[in-house]
Amino acid sequence: MEKPIRFALIGCGVIAPTHARSIMELPNARLVAVCDLVEAKARALAGQFTTEFGPPAVYTDYHRLLEREEVDVVSVLTPSGTHACIGSDVARAGRHVLVEKPMDVILERADALISTCQAAGVKLGVISQHRFDPAIVALKRAVDENRLGQLNFCGSHTKWYRSQEYYDSGDWRGTLALDGGGALINQSIHYVDLMSYIMGPIEELSAYCATRAHTRIEVEDIAVAAVRFRSGALGIIEGNTAAYPGFCARLDVYGTDGSVIIENDRVKEWRLRSGEPYPGEDGPTHFIGGTSSHDIWHHSHRRQIQDMIEAICTGREPLVNGAEGRRALQIVLAVYESARTGRPVRL
Repeated sequence: MEKPIRFALIGCGVIAPTHARSIMELPNARLVAVCDLVEAKARALAGQFTTEFGPPAVYTDYHRLLEREEVDVVSVLTPSGTHACIGSDVARAGRHVLVEKPMDVILERADALISTCQAAGVKLGVISQHRFDPAIVALKRAVDENRLGQLNFCGSHTKWYRSQEYYDSGDWRGTLALDGGGALINQSIHYVDLMSYIMGPIEELSAYCATRAHTRIEVEDIAVAAVRFRSGALGIIEGNTAAYPGFCARLDVYGTDGSVIIENDRVKEWRLRSGEPYPGEDGPTHFIGGTSSHDIWHHSHRRQIQDMIEAICTGREPLVNGAEGRRALQIVLAVYESARTGRPVRL
């Protein structure tokens, strides 16, 4: 049996169990260490994911982890504004980097992370797990094979709800320095990424942002943008954490020969002029949207982590590498710039 790829997690917050569970379910992966500034959080996570090899090692200083542990890949799961700094330290230590979305909150820091990983000769993956959903895989294949004809419109809608308690639960939440923004960069960036992945580059956008339903935050809870793609197609972005009690994430794609609507990561409509039906089933119905990050379905994280392992073993790039992660961040930051200046922004 081939030697398993050894993972460590830096950051033991709400997304960490999803990563840990995904790693534990892969036969060619092993979780060997976890790290958090709050030791109790790290120990609690380690206790949940003990194997026949014992629990993962626990650290409160990731520099010590990188000095001591034999680790192949480090998943960076800390607040968004720390991603590039920590990821760069990981790369300089010779470990591959898998960073949660967004890859940072400042584009220049994201660029520095990409450059550091390239210089160190390590892989960089950015979590965008919905690219691995069966519905998106099928849609991407259909678009690449021109079965929808000319693409004319795409809507990216994230109609979720986050309570005031959610934003109050961590002193970094809702801050520009560490969260980077609100509904758009934190929750909606997944479907913004899918929009770009399916439709191609955005040429220009014009946007508004507002804070309507929450207090004590520096960031938006509603963002909207009108989009023009390089192809000439048009689109709409909606990012919302004020849609009580929480509804859906939806991607609408309309072409001359077909239209597809994906809602909560499943195909809702698959209408092709050819009459060709949707080619697969997505598995059990799951709802990811409403009120809590705990509802995240972990199977697509597992597929993305497997893709990272395969990239390391074969030498290819991960499907969502640094350049791909940067593109989604650039779009989000362009929305913020347009909303701030009151002017369209060209990308």
